[in-house]
Amino acid sequence: MTISELLIYPIKSLGAISVTETVVEGKGLRYDRRFMLVDPHGDFITQRTNHQMALVDVAIDGDTGLRVWHRHRPDDVLTLPLAIPTQTEGETSPHETVGVTIWDSSDVPALVVSAKADQWFSRVLEKPCRLVYMPETTHRDVDPAYARENDVVSFADGYPYLLIGQASLDNLNQRLDEPITMIRFRPNIVVAGSLPNEEDAWQHFRIGDVDFFGVKPCARCVLTTVDPETGQKGREPLRTLATYRQWKHKILFGQNVLAKPTGSLIVGTLRVGQPVEVLNRQEPWLTPPEPF
Repeated sequence: MTISELLIYPIKSLGAISVTETVVEGKGLRYDRRFMLVDPHGDFITQRTNHQMALVDVAIDGDTGLRVWHRHRPDDVLTLPLAIPTQTEGETSPHETVGVTIWDSSDVPALVVSAKADQWFSRVLEKPCRLVYMPETTHRDVDPAYARENDVVSFADGYPYLLIGQASLDNLNQRLDEPITMIRFRPNIVVAGSLPNEEDAWQHFRIGDVDFFGVKPCARCVLTTVDPETGQKGREPLRTLATYRQWKHKILFGQNVLAKPTGSLIVGTLRVGQPVEVLNRQEPWLTPPEPF
């Protein structure tokens, strides 16, 4: 089994960026979901409620910047820094600090990026919003029911990494009238060579010099029904997944993952093509599907 794709989403719920190599950090892959859009009250905004976000693409521009544009207006480009430096003690930051809410995490300290970014996103998405950034000094805890060692997470929904086997998507697509792409599920790590939904059982696995732990399957929501090509909402894939991936009224697809901390910001490096070694297996929540 090997890594077939690595994906980051610098701005939560906007376009994905496929990379061939990435740095593993405690909060997630480098540059993954460090930015997020919030409403004027500080509550997070995603494609679940604003389907237009599916049409906003993001690209890394050189070594220091991001380019953001709406797919229907490619000449209207917003440029952003890849990261906002953490201020040293005693320095005054030019960025306003606000408390934001994402799911059960409330009053999470974040930096407002700029008035220009707020105006651009408010215009493109046709609703008032602000772009915020999570500095390294912010610690947002992983759900303590599943955390291992004081794990923290970026602005991802709940866990720093999401892994899905390509065979799991292939098996689903065999059941659908029209196949869908992996982007519907917004994983970070895609693995080739596994069995359908085999990743559910990976309790401890290693990629390169990084040890990972599968802590719980990912419960899927209506965001997966938004077509990333059109921004239109439908009934699939949740309708079909419900026929064979339902557990206690939740639909499961993919595995939420934690990395073993190393005591430093950088945990290791991942590259497409690296072998995946499963060291310990656990009883999956759902029985793996029969070949379709």
